[in-house]
This record gives sequence, structure tokens and C-alpha cells, in this order.
Amino acid sequence: MQPTETVDRPPAPVESNSRTFSRAIGDVRQAWQHRELWGHLGWQDIKQRYRRSVIGPLWITISMGTTALALGLLYSALFGQEINTFLPYVTAGFVIWNFIVGCVTEGTDVFIANEGLIKHLPAPITVHVLRLVWRQVLFFVHNLVVYLIVLAIFFPDLTEPYHMGGETQVHPGVSWAILLAIPAFALVAVNAVWVALLFGIISTRFRDIPPVVHSFINLVFFMTPIVWHTGVLEKVGAGGDWRMLIAELNPLYHFLEIVRAPLLGHEQSWHHWVVVGAFTVVGWTVALVALRNYRARVSYWV
Repeated sequence: MQPTETVDRPPAPVESNSRTFSRAIGDVRQAWQHRELWGHLGWQDIKQRYRRSVIGPLWITISMGTTALALGLLYSALFGQEINTFLPYVTAGFVIWNFIVGCVTEGTDVFIANEGLIKHLPAPITVHVLRLVWRQVLFFVHNLVVYLIVLAIFFPDLTEPYHMGGETQVHPGVSWAILLAIPAFALVAVNAVWVALLFGIISTRFRDIPPVVHSFINLVFFMTPIVWHTGVLEKVGAGGDWRMLIAELNPLYHFLEIVRAPLLGHEQSWHHWVVVGAFTVVGWTVALVALRNYRARVSYWV
């Protein structure tokens, strides 16, 4: 009986755990733990932008105030709206819109613009996204000064029940419900993180995405109720229902409304919160899938 020969088999390959949800979630968790880093970098971005300016970041407030005033006066005349309620509406909407569009457009370049840090700084890539969102939050705070000035000017008109133009619904006016704008904006900021993260990964691989997004966002501005009110759709004659459906199908309308409604004392429609909540769950799921699959490739793509 001949002895059996032993055959040396190569060791089984070790399965990599780099493409797991635990690593993707860990990247986000570690980025949050580095909040001193992205908080400092975001603040430095603003200081660097206005480094040699005389009035510094106040240019943000002046620019916002001038634009809101011009748009409010123009479109109030075009749509026959009362300026004492329409100007605060345009101002609040434009302030929120600037935050959203800043996160979206700059999110497409978030990793491309931070190529040097990504290649030389051993930190989670989500740090750069949080830095971007934090910078936009600081811009939002500066722009909020314009809303507070407008609110102070038209405060008597906004604290009494009122309606907007051709809208039949009467809004209760500004009250303590204005505090709902705080959790609403926090929810918008949470969504801004996954939007910048997802668009940043896609744009790093496909460099045609940023110019497409920049062009498309200008069209979305006029399709979103910012310088016009949904009540105008009821005055255009027959077909107001399908026009309202088009407005409702615009996701940015719901993100705007959950913050703008309490700021203006509008009747709060909770279906906006449901829509935003659904986008939060679905968006973060898609972003985590992208982070799981392509997190390690970002440093090569940039």
C-alpha cells in the first residue's frame, strides 16, 4: 500500500472588509468625531475668502439683502402680491434656497477641490463633506440677518392672520411655532450631507456631472416656489390641480416649506415633513451604498 501524497494547497484568500456597510458607517462616525478639524477648516474657508475685505463676511448679508429686495419688489408687482407679506416670503425662501443650492453645487466638487488633503491627510472622506456643509451653515447664519431685518420691518403684518395673493387659505401669523424652523433646518442639513457625499463621489468619477448640475439648478430655481407662491397657480384659470401637482412633485419645494412655513407663520402642512423624512431615509441608504463601494477609490479618482 503506497503512502498518499500530500498536496500543498494555497491558503484561502482573505476576504476584504473594506466594502461593508460597517466601514461606510464607520467613515461617517469617525468624521463626526473629527468635528474640531472640519469645524476649523470651514471657518477658515470663510476667513480666507474675505481676508483682505474691509467689511468681511458682511458682504454675504449685503448681497443677500440686495437680491431679496430686488426680487421681492419685481415679482410682487408682476403677480400683484402685497409687498408687506410677499417680501418676507421671498427673503426667507431665498435664504433657504442659497443654503440648499450651495450644498448641491459645491458638493459636486467637494472631493475634487480637496485633492491635496485627501491624498496627504489620513482622515475619513466624509470630513470634507461635513466641512462643506458647516461652511454653508455659516453662510446661512449670515444670510439669516436679512430675514430678521425684514421680519422686524413687517412684524405687525406677519403676526396677524393673513393670506398670500389669490390663496384662499388664511395663515395664522408668526408665533412660537417659529421654533419649528430649528429642527426643520437641522433635518435639511442632515440631507445636505448625503447629497454632497453622493454627488461628490459620482462627480469625482464622472467629471461632466458638475457643469450639468450647475446648469440644471438654474432651471430648478424658477420651477420652485421661491419668487412665486403656489397660490398663483389657482389664479391662472382651469388646470390648477395639475399645476399644483407639478409643484408637489418638486422635492425642493418640500425642503423649503418645512423651514419657511414656521418662519413666516404659515399653516404647517405635515405632508412636507413626511416627504422630507422619506427622502432622508432613501437618500442616506443610497449614499451609504456609494460610500461602501467607492470610498477607497476616491483618492485614485481625484
